[in-house]
This record gives sequence, C-alpha cells and structure tokens, in this order.
Amino acid sequence: MKSSYRFLYSVFASSLIFAACSDNILDRPPLTQPVDDNFWRNETDIRLFANGFYPQYFVGYNNTWGVDYTPVRGYTFSDDLTSRNVQGHFENNVPTSRGATTEGAAWLTQYAGPNWNFAWVRKSNVFINRLENVAQANLTPDAYNHWLAVARFFRGFEYSRLVSVFGDVPYYGAEVADNDWDELYKDRDDRGVVMDHVYNDFRFVMDNIRLNDGANVLNKYIAASFIARLMLFEGTFQHYHDLSAERAKRYLELAVEAAEFAMNGPYSFTSDFKSLFASENLANNREVIMYRAYDAGLGVTHHIGSYNNGTEGQGAAANLVLVKSFICNDGEVWQNSSVEDADSFSPKDLALTRDPRFEATFIDRPHTPASSLLYTYKFVSREALNYIGGTYPPAWGSNTNTNDAPVIRLAEVVLNWLEAKAVLAEFFGGAAVTQEDLDRSVNAIRNRPLDDVAISKGVKKTAPLQLGRLPVDPARDPDVSPLIWEIRRERRMEFFWEYSRLLDLKRWRKIQYMDFSRNPDYFLGVWVDIPSEVPGFLTESYVGLLKVKKQDGTIVTYNGNNAANMVGFFMIESAANRNAFDDRVYMAPVGQAQIVQYQERGYTLSQTQGWN
Repeated sequence: MKSSYRFLYSVFASSLIFAACSDNILDRPPLTQPVDDNFWRNETDIRLFANGFYPQYFVGYNNTWGVDYTPVRGYTFSDDLTSRNVQGHFENNVPTSRGATTEGAAWLTQYAGPNWNFAWVRKSNVFINRLENVAQANLTPDAYNHWLAVARFFRGFEYSRLVSVFGDVPYYGAEVADNDWDELYKDRDDRGVVMDHVYNDFRFVMDNIRLNDGANVLNKYIAASFIARLMLFEGTFQHYHDLSAERAKRYLELAVEAAEFAMNGPYSFTSDFKSLFASENLANNREVIMYRAYDAGLGVTHHIGSYNNGTEGQGAAANLVLVKSFICNDGEVWQNSSVEDADSFSPKDLALTRDPRFEATFIDRPHTPASSLLYTYKFVSREALNYIGGTYPPAWGSNTNTNDAPVIRLAEVVLNWLEAKAVLAEFFGGAAVTQEDLDRSVNAIRNRPLDDVAISKGVKKTAPLQLGRLPVDPARDPDVSPLIWEIRRERRMEFFWEYSRLLDLKRWRKIQYMDFSRNPDYFLGVWVDIPSEVPGFLTESYVGLLKVKKQDGTIVTYNGNNAANMVGFFMIESAANRNAFDDRVYMAPVGQAQIVQYQERGYTLSQTQGWN
C-alpha cells in the first residue's frame, strides 16, 4: 500500500501539463478539445489530474531544497524564534510586484501563505468544469459527487490561504474565459463573501467525499481534518478582529463538526513524539492522518532533517520566552511548580522538568550552532546526532533526507476541536468545555508513550490538565481566559517550528507579540555555564560580544579575563528588535504592478486596507 503512494508522488508532475500559464492572472489557454475528449474517460484519468494538487497542499517537508510551507526552513518568522543581530522586519512599503501566474508553491514568509496568484483557483475550477461537462457521463453518481467534492476541497483550501494573506480577494466560482475581461479583472470581494463560498464548498465535501479512497489518499477523514484547521482560522479571525459574529459562529461550528468526525476515525495517540517526525515510514503510525512519503529510490527526498542534525546552523532559534511557556511535568507553570529544579533553565534540567515534548524537540545541552544555544532536533532521529563532527549518511545530510513527513495528525485535530469549542462556549453561547473534552484532547496528547531514550533519561509524562484547577500563569494576557490560555500553550508546545505560530498570532489578533521590546526574554537563550559547557566561546574574537544575564538582571560582558563569571542566561549575539510595525501587517498589500495592470485594462484593483 505504501509503495504505491511513494510512486504517486513521482508522477504528480505529469498532471501539471493540463494547466498552462500566461502573463495574466487568470488568462490561461483552455484545455484543448482532444485532451478533453480523450482524458476524462474514467476515474483513473480524474485521479491523475487530482494528484497534481497534492504537492501544493500536502507539502510535508517539500522536495530536495524546497522550503515553502516547511517546518524549520519555511516557518521561521514568529515570536518563538530569535536570530542574531536585528530581527527580520515586517514589510513597510507596497512591493513593486506581488503577482504570479504559474502553478508553483511560491509563498510569502511574513504571511505564511501564497502570493497573489489565482492559478490554483483556476485549476480547481477547470477540474469542476470538466467533471460537470465531460466526465459526468462516464461516472456513477457517487463517483461524480466524490470527485466534485475533491475539486471543491482544493478550491476551498486555496481560497482559505489567499484570504489568510490578503483578506478581500476576487472570487471565481467557475472557469473564466480568456477573453472575459470583466471577470478576469474584477475587483476584490469581501473576505466574508469569499469565505461563505468556501464554507459551502466544505459543506459539500463533508457530505460527498468518500470515507476511503485508498491508502494515504484524500478522503473524508483527511478533508475533515483540514477543514477543521481552515474553519478554525477564519472563525477565530472573524471573531477576534470584530468582523462578523454570525460568520465566526458558523465557521467555528463547522470546525467542531469536522474535527469531531476525524477524531472518531481510526486514529489514536500510540506514537511517541519523536517518531512522528523522524521515522522512515509513517504508514503504520496511528496518530498520523496523512503523511508525505519520501524514497531515495524514487528520487523523492528533502533537506529538512539536515537542518536539525546538530551541525547545520540555526540562525533563528528558540528564545527564553518560548522556553518559559513550556509547562512543567506536574502540570504547573514553572513559577508554581513543585518539581525539583523547575526554576532552572539549563537544557539538561529543562529536559527533565518540562513536558516530554521539550526533550524530544531540543538537544539537552547548550549547542553553539543555534543562535540561542538551544538547538532543535525535532525533525531528525536521535541517532543523527551521532554524526556530529563526522560525515552524515544521506538520510541526515544534504538534500537526500528520507524521513516521512506528517502532513496532518490527530494532535492538531483535537486541539483545533477544543479551541473551537472553547471559543463557542465563551462568546457564542455554546456548550461549556468539560473535563471529558480535555481528556479527549490535551490529556490524550500528554499521555502519549515515551520512547526508550526519554525513559532512560528520567523524562516523565505531564500531569493531566484539570478543568477545576487550571494553572495560574502570571504571564497570561488578561483578555484571554485561563482555559483558552492553556489551549494556546498546548499548541505552542506541540507545533513548535511547524505551520501554526504566526497564523495563530494573526487570527488571535496578537501580532504585537512580534514586538520584542515587550519582553527582554526574547533576546535570551538558555542558562549556560560558558567555561564548562561552551569553552570555545572564550576566545579573543568573542571579547565584547559574548554576554550573559544573571538572575538579578545584571549583564556580564566577556572581557578576556572574567571567564569564571560567564554563567547566566545566554544573550543572543547582538540581538535587537525588528522595526516598528502596525496592524496593517495582518494582511499583505498587492503589488503596484498588479494595480497598474488593472488600470491599463480600464479596471480598478483596490489596495489592501491600510496600504494605500
């Protein structure tokens, strides 16, 4: 079963021949009549066309050196990470151009989403058109509805991502003729109108897509998992940004429904955390709902593991703010924990006192390739660290990595479900979250098995989250309830360096967390004893640069003669805040070239609000 899926990825590119590109955003030459007549004959043909969407939406660890939509190399812009010198800036000017017409996965790092590009919208509409007008006669009603659901799923997915980046976008619900200028150059539609269409697409998907269409192929469980993600994003964005209470409620209710469907599927928390990201084969991992398979023999490899292998540099690494957000294994925040050494921030102590995900994510000693000395090895096997200082095998070096990538997994589904339920309960009169809900979600995650290495170190599972005794966190935002705060904490621990953090900040209306002047801990790494743990820093080249911060806030700068006093929180080298930004960065501007292109045709393309 799995070998056939590995082959599937090798033939994805062949399906791209059915959608050529041109200079205009939606101006594509139509599929030729001979292709239409000869291609849409049966489900095999249709499946081949559908396969062309997979690398765009089920990216995993991308391919070879690709970084778009990947952990570690793609999602590097968030408040969890601090780099040396000045932090990466938000854009502050309208770009010269922000358009694309090719069916690539080009994206915008600062927005964690796609460029101003409707090629994939067109591809999904072509899919729908050919199903309705060519293939329907060759299919049973059930097959027709299934493939229509697949096409509408991809259209909804693409519009969800476009809206998350640009807000209002032009909505195209059908294939546009290449000479229909009024449609090709229509102005934006309100994001609510667009997302209502997406909601309708997703409702159709839930009602019509097959429960099972083969191993690791889009089905109702996979679609429902993504629908929960996308509807949670838009529902909470609509709510926290005060856009539409009615839409927020409706989208969140669909998020709950979709997530609950997936939760009732054949999945369970039977995997240790490390195995989710470092395994060569995820086919039998019951927590993984969908994965992307890699196989050197088929030329399908990636490089994401290489940047966690202990040798490659991590110029942006986990900061002390993130570290302090990890719950202790007694279920308390570090300030209130009774765990011995809970107030120690050395990597070795953190690995033993914090939730097990900390030990499975970070090397348990200060490691100099990371800007903060806290090195992430979440996406490699433990054995990969044995090659530090030597020659790596292809599995953990260069762009020849072959560990499978979890595309979507049960932990995300249950946390999306729980958050949607909590927001509905607090703001929309929904049923209150119960202890049983916590046990199905947060506590099920915390009860994952530990691997043998973690057990041998003394790592312990985290105590369950108790509704009647939620942690008292002095860092909690006063406008966030204790329950929702803990749900957000769980997401942060679970998804570090994955897809969600920047998107979470945007939907929660918390982009101000990216202003590092709010907390000096953003510029700190772990507690380190420089002379004994990283003596290589005690050289002349680090005089005046190497600094530590004591518990009382005193800063000690290395002067060449005070090595013994270089013990404290590591100060990330020359780290400084990013430029000032404001709320307009929640949405991306379109390029000046795109606005001019409209003008040259006699039409108007509105600029994103705040960017005029």
